[in-house]
Formats: sequence, structure tokens, C-alpha cells
Amino acid sequence: MTTIENGSGTRELAGKRALVTGGTRGIGAAVVRQLLDAGAQVLTTARSATSTAPEGATFVKADVRTRAGAEALAAAAQETLGGVDILVHNAGGAQPFKDSAAIPDEEWQDMLDLNFLASVRLDALLVPGMRERRSGMIVHVSSAAVLTPVGPFLHYTAAKAALENYSRGLAAELAPSGIRVNAVSPGRVTTPGGEATREQWARVTAGPGPDNATPLGRDGQPDDIAHAVLFLVSDRASWLTGSNLFVDGGEFPRG
Repeated sequence: MTTIENGSGTRELAGKRALVTGGTRGIGAAVVRQLLDAGAQVLTTARSATSTAPEGATFVKADVRTRAGAEALAAAAQETLGGVDILVHNAGGAQPFKDSAAIPDEEWQDMLDLNFLASVRLDALLVPGMRERRSGMIVHVSSAAVLTPVGPFLHYTAAKAALENYSRGLAAELAPSGIRVNAVSPGRVTTPGGEATREQWARVTAGPGPDNATPLGRDGQPDDIAHAVLFLVSDRASWLTGSNLFVDGGEFPRG
């Protein structure tokens, strides 16, 4: 594990201990930086030991797709932070295929492990400590694309749909213990991973091109999503649980 000195910020979350999965680039890195600026102590993770965490965060290599990886990460959080007050499940992603029939069984399982079961396993390991303290904030990062599933990404949106259903059920279960559980659903966001996925989608089928614009006229930025996460884990959202906050620039209208 590597620890770098923290900077200063608004201190809204001073004294809070946060764990963010997939926090070395894109949306995850923006979440880590904003939590740090708000005064939280942050541990983050990625599958590669060469990944670089934002300055001020503690990094540990772990593969959250596996139970062993989740157990190692929970142990590292206990050792490094002494417990977790804020848990942000950001690790996720998918590889597009020509259509749903082209998605192999192992890819379906990998998407469930990464985009759904990773959250289930890590929650199960860390929620008991939150129950003891009768306090905690959990955020599951889903996807606004769940509203309009398409064949090339059906394995991804199906896993995220399961995550959203689980998130709502967990919120109801944990509310009496003082633990809030919410989701954030990003739309089209400019990140290295997002750009690579859209390019790959365009190669295998008629995916959205680079000129596709949201109603607000621009793609989202990682900080747009991180602002939403920061709000949900703050006291400003103290009466909010079981919700799913869409941050998509109006890309996916909802009835």
C-alpha cells in the first residue's frame, strides 16, 4: 500500500473514513479527490499495482471481481482506516459485442462479478461495522443506460439493473440502523475508459459517434458525477436513502 500526504479542502467530511473502488482514473479519481478535499481519509483500489491514486489517498491493489479480492480490500480498510464510514462502489465497465447473442457466458459472469456482485460482497463485509456504529453511507455507481438497454451492452445494463434493485432493497433493510444507501447513474461522461468503449462500440456496430450531444450540449465531466456522490454522502442528504440520482445532462429522459 502507498500513502501520500493529503491536502486541505472544505472539511465537510472531516473525521470520515472512505473507501472508493476503481478510484485511480476517471469518475473514481474525481470522487477520491472531492472526498479528500472535503476532509475525508480515503482508501482506493484498482486491479493493477501500477495504478496511481490521487495525491492524498491510500492505494491498495485488489480485484473486486472476486470474493478473495473483496476480503483483502475489507481487511486493508480495517487495517488502514480502522473502519469505513463512506463506501463508494465505482469499479465497473464493459466490452461491447455485435449483439447480445455474441456475448459469451464467461463475459456475462465477469460483468455480474464486476458491476453487481463486487458491491454485494464488499457491502456484506463492511456493513456489520456500520451497523455497530449505527452510521454509514453507501453509494452504488450504476448507469443511466439501464433505461435504454441495447444488445451490444446487454450484459452490462442487466448487471447494473440488478445493482439498482439490490441498492433499493439494501437501503430499506439498513435504514433502521442509520445507514443510508443510494445510487448515482452517470450518462455520457468524458473519461479515458468511456472514450475507449465508445470507439470500440463504433467498430463492432453502429454505436454513438463522437458528435452525439446531450440536451445540455456537452458531455459530462468526472467532477459532475463526483459532485453528486459528495452530496449523497454528506449531511445535506441526511434524509435521502433508496434513491437513484441521474446525472446525464438530460440524455435519458424519464417519465
